[in-house]
Amino acid sequence: MKISGFSDKIIGIVLSGGGVKGIAHIGVLKALMQRDIYPDIISGASAGALIGGLYADGVSTEDMLLFFKETPLLKYNFMTINKPGLFDTDKYLPFFEDYFSAHHFEGLEKKLTVVTTNLQKGEQVFFEKGELFKPLLASAALPPVFSPVSIDGTMYADGGIMNNFPVEPLVDNCDVIIGSYTSSMKEVGKGQLKTSVQISQRTNLLMLHANSREKLCVPDL
Repeated sequence: MKISGFSDKIIGIVLSGGGVKGIAHIGVLKALMQRDIYPDIISGASAGALIGGLYADGVSTEDMLLFFKETPLLKYNFMTINKPGLFDTDKYLPFFEDYFSAHHFEGLEKKLTVVTTNLQKGEQVFFEKGELFKPLLASAALPPVFSPVSIDGTMYADGGIMNNFPVEPLVDNCDVIIGSYTSSMKEVGKGQLKTSVQISQRTNLLMLHANSREKLCVPDL
């Protein structure tokens, strides 16, 4: 089914963080394209930044899924004792070489902005120019699982820490904004909070959701 009225519009899409649930963004993009809706500008956080980057580079939704299937998320020999984190984020760089044709933001087919967290200053930082891979990695590097990424001597981590729904770069640049949000919250029972891992996962999700609630409740930006 095609939807009319979008052909002459500048369409932006926001892709939130959300851990493995972020893969759902791929389904959203596929559904949009099946309806001849192709976002022109993408803004993403964490998993949304990775998927947004693949989309902006012209990668098919099928190959996006392959990227996540073939990239070992928690590989034993990627563990580190020399960096602050369980896994060395920089070791994931070679997997980007296999799926991305562009190495810089300027080489992408569509405009992309990704949000990261500057750990030293405690503020969000948007990347949309220059080197592509390190900002993408940084945007998805959630402590303490993944080590921060050093860019120009500064330590950056998951963008969702400060802004899990980075709609701001789109507000003044798009006629239509589509949002895909995968960090929604629901009440859980005590049985789902028995281990340290479960508590950590729940805490991270609550943190990600908290910084997006107000934006998601505003009907008209």
